Amino acid sequence: MVKITDVIPSSRADKAGICVGDTLISVNSHEIKDVLDYRFYLAEKEVTLLLKRGDNKFEIKIKKSIYDDIGLEFETPLMDKKHRCENGCIFCFIDQLPKGMRESLYFKDDDSRLSFLHGNYITLTNLSENDINRIIEMHISPVNISVHTTNPGLRRSMMKNKRAGEVLSYLQKLSDGGCELHCQIVLCKGINDKAELDRTMNDLIKYYPAMQSTSVVPAGLTAFRDGLYPLEPFSPSECAEVIKQVEDFAEMCRIKFGQRLFFCADEFYVKAEIPLHDDDYYEEYTQIENGVGMLTAFETEAISELENLSDDEIRTKREISVATGEASYEFISSLVAKITSICYNLKCNVYKIKNEFFGGEVTVSGLITGIDLKKQLSGKELGQCLYFSRSMLRSEGDLFLCGMSPEELSESLGVEVSSVENNGSDFVLALLGIS
Repeated sequence: MVKITDVIPSSRADKAGICVGDTLISVNSHEIKDVLDYRFYLAEKEVTLLLKRGDNKFEIKIKKSIYDDIGLEFETPLMDKKHRCENGCIFCFIDQLPKGMRESLYFKDDDSRLSFLHGNYITLTNLSENDINRIIEMHISPVNISVHTTNPGLRRSMMKNKRAGEVLSYLQKLSDGGCELHCQIVLCKGINDKAELDRTMNDLIKYYPAMQSTSVVPAGLTAFRDGLYPLEPFSPSECAEVIKQVEDFAEMCRIKFGQRLFFCADEFYVKAEIPLHDDDYYEEYTQIENGVGMLTAFETEAISELENLSDDEIRTKREISVATGEASYEFISSLVAKITSICYNLKCNVYKIKNEFFGGEVTVSGLITGIDLKKQLSGKELGQCLYFSRSMLRSEGDLFLCGMSPEELSESLGVEVSSVENNGSDFVLALLGIS
């Protein structure tokens, strides 16, 4: 049973007489426990809802198009509490956060429903056979899975969960059930790399064509690892070795299957100082949310937008600035140079922000805080507006990880600040002041 918190005016539910405060018990005699139940059983041309109002239960029938919504909203998007992670992964980023941040940042989720709704990666360790059957029955696909290794014993030790090895059997079951799989390997130096990485890649291709892509990403290491497993960062030469290992295997897959299937995150290329691939290499960019091909896609979008600017837009006169992380600084600087060479009245300073808040090996833009922006940009030439990646803010767009708001940063620096979506076209238009 789930409580209804809002009924959209003039919706089918509103016209049927459903009210805020009613409790939804079932749809077509199927008990509703969460959003997956609700969406799956609602996908009919005629639905019978069993509801409760006070002490009274009643039924309402609604006719609609098969995939139409009926206008109900609930206490949470999941219509249930998030499922907490039951692992103790040796590379967990949340374990490396400094104290004193927002409480919500310390919550570890491992929820198959979030995988379906938002593309989150799950480890499978808190799922039962019934949960897997439910995913298959509801045709939930793709399923995004944090694999890390297919060595059962190693997976148990890396994730500190006694079920971590046995649940690898779910990969076959999901594959047989028609689910598309997208996998992730967080690579830890001296743990699941080299021969273990070869083993994992060889095991995962057994699930092709269900397994459609796998990203290999380096473990993120902050300066707050006291008492945690002693992980070491990959050196530039070691990053180059990882790239060669994965690319050689991916080329074998391309020849055999027509798809590369395995990709290294951009971070490996940046640290190894190896040029990124062109647009075609990343096929359908299925792993872009894991930082695979993100910079290439960004540049492709930016160049395309530049080619379509009008003469008036090219002549736009502005003085602005951009703040970015260490990993993307050279890339953004080069791209801004291309933009200003075409938009010759545009002056743009690009500033490299060192992540002093998290320290360690954290160099990506998405983990830059307002505190570091304020400290490192005070007194700098910022022009009319300072631009930064939208990924630095939480999903609501109102706070940096440190809790500072963009408005507070603007007031501190004495300049307008604006976040830009992680899209090259939006970046070009933002720099030119075009909405």
